[in-house]
Amino acid sequence: MSADEVPTGLEPVAGQDGVWHLAAPTKEYGHLYPAKVLTVHHWTDRLFSFTTTRDPGLRFENGQFAMIGIEVNEKPLLRAYSLASPNYEDELEFLSIAVPDGPLTSRLRHVKVGDTVLVGRKPTGTLILDNLRSGRNLYFLSTGTGLAPFMSLIKDPACYEKFDRVILSHTVRLSGELAYYNHIRHELPEHEFLGEDIAAKLLYYPAVTREEFAVTDRITKLIENGQIFRDLNIPELDPEHDRVMICGSPEMLADTEALLQARGFDEGNMSNPGSYVVEKAFAGR
Repeated sequence: MSADEVPTGLEPVAGQDGVWHLAAPTKEYGHLYPAKVLTVHHWTDRLFSFTTTRDPGLRFENGQFAMIGIEVNEKPLLRAYSLASPNYEDELEFLSIAVPDGPLTSRLRHVKVGDTVLVGRKPTGTLILDNLRSGRNLYFLSTGTGLAPFMSLIKDPACYEKFDRVILSHTVRLSGELAYYNHIRHELPEHEFLGEDIAAKLLYYPAVTREEFAVTDRITKLIENGQIFRDLNIPELDPEHDRVMICGSPEMLADTEALLQARGFDEGNMSNPGSYVVEKAFAGR
């Protein structure tokens, strides 16, 4: 970008022509915490993650989301982002896609270490364990950045205390978009405190739809034709025993919900725990 093309909310990085970062907010906002960016990782040219400092007073349940963003034209520009880090860690982590014309993500993709990101002080969301009845197997079904809330949940000891198996399915277009693949496969089973439970109970099931890979179908097809159950050597979905959380694109949410309801699953909430829950907060993002 030339200087004339730079969107508001960005500033040039000193000494690096054509490189930009997030402009600092000009004022404080009572409902937002100014979090300092600690690390940035670009998985692909359109997918990135970053960690920030955490307000010592911030409380959340694993699986919830917060409003995060930056200041643009002296006003906060915010979107809902799942917290990819578990609630016991000192840092926050977020996973984001970069939409070329997206008001927030076209700017946020330029985030650098040391920048400030605004984080909402009141996380919320439906993807929490209390919204589900107890059961046998717990399924996390995700597409794209819908993986984020499940990254916090697969590090939650309660998942392994309450369920015999935890199945994490992540479907993307290209294999490079399988964020955290090595972390899930190789690092989590060596986790200092949870490694034994993760190695024994977590089943990771990545799938890619637009290039050659071990599994190349959408999750609804993999459930309907039974491939996921054969591959993992587990029983087919049963509403009496299995519990499901869903996070992904609006189309994936609609298709997966319809599939579950046809099999007798009922949606849960804080008042009435069910056999599945779905996060709809990102449908309009």
